[in-house]
Amino acid sequence: MLNTAPNISDPDGFYAELIAAHDGLSEEASAGFNARLVLLLANHVGDREVLREALAAAAKAGR
Repeated sequence: MLNTAPNISDPDGFYAELIAAHDGLSEEASAGFNARLVLLLANHVGDREVLREALAAAAKAGR
């Protein structure tokens, strides 16, 4: 089951690191970074059902 409850220690610090990782990147390079990060994290999760739930939740949030 997808955990959507807050689960990151120091979420503001993580967000700052994420934004800093994009600093100086072109739009294309930034999109590539995001894609690589998503694939790395998806591999870490590993559970296809959880990944399906995450895809659906992300799609719903974007509407």
